[in-house]
Amino acid sequence: MTHWPDDDVVLYDGVCIFCSRWVRFVATRDQASRFRFTAIQSSYGTRLAQAFGIDPDDPDTNAVVHGGVAYFKSDAALTVLSHLPRWRWTRALFLVPKPLRDAVYNLVARNRYRIFGKFDACFVPDADMRARVLE
Repeated sequence: MTHWPDDDVVLYDGVCIFCSRWVRFVATRDQASRFRFTAIQSSYGTRLAQAFGIDPDDPDTNAVVHGGVAYFKSDAALTVLSHLPRWRWTRALFLVPKPLRDAVYNLVARNRYRIFGKFDACFVPDADMRARVLE
């Protein structure tokens, strides 16, 4: 696990349609506005990715910094979900062996552009979400 000074930051692929929908899904349900977001293509996101050993030009995972610790792949997704109201039940999915969870994650990640598509540039968040985006 890697440490980072900012907390509750979600790193995502900003040109990935699936990833951008994930961010909107989280932002809509995060009533406390706990999580902030940064696209890997932003200067902040690139620095964060590089600090975690993620290739910003070919990201294979999202990440979340929570409690000062970085989580990746299925751990990242479940960490975020488990802190959303009405989604706390997802904590039970941590009982599924990590290699199995990450295998499913990797399958989706590898095929995300082919299945869901890709933006020409990073998606632009609406005004309400703009305050929660780190660039």
